[in-house]
Amino acid sequence: MATTQRFQTILLFGAPGAGKGTQGKILGQIPGFFHLSCGEVFRTLDTSSKLGKTFMEYSSRGELVPDDVTVAMWHQNMNAQTILSLYKPQVDLLVLDGIPRNPAQAVMMKKYVKVLKIVHLVCRDKEKMIERLRKRALKENRADDAKEEVIRKRWSVYEKETFPVLDCYDKAIISEVDAIGSPARVLQNILEHVVPVQEAHFRKPDDPKR
Repeated sequence: MATTQRFQTILLFGAPGAGKGTQGKILGQIPGFFHLSCGEVFRTLDTSSKLGKTFMEYSSRGELVPDDVTVAMWHQNMNAQTILSLYKPQVDLLVLDGIPRNPAQAVMMKKYVKVLKIVHLVCRDKEKMIERLRKRALKENRADDAKEEVIRKRWSVYEKETFPVLDCYDKAIISEVDAIGSPARVLQNILEHVVPVQEAHFRKPDDPKR
């Protein structure tokens, strides 16, 4: 797939509990941004289907879903969003969170996306993030996800398998944002990094500044 045909993308990156989904949803409400959470894609799966059963098998243990299943499901969803014109590649910047989750996925997705910016939501207080995850799971009536052993397993998987994703991209496009603070404050800091990217995306192809 040619570079011009790849989805122009911003990645929201960070540990479990960093607020990727929350910030992604907010950004997705702003014209010119289209948010897709890999987690939400999987949560809408029919759990009685083969793909749904595969997801539940791994998710219930706090482990990553196999790369081929993850990328296939994501790409299938993106095609549907594009066909339905919910996502307009020529107008919208794609905002992803939850994918890629390891270096292998990052390599597999290079033919589909051109990553223009990575917003790394940094949380230096691991215990605070774990408590945030526990409270969120209880609020959403997901008792299994509220178990401390499951949450710590997710963190362990992130540190060993997901964090190295950052090494797959040019450090010049990675911007760190403190994940601790009110959603509005975190959003303000994120916008400082992504608004220039959106403005460049809106310029006409023949604009010499593009």
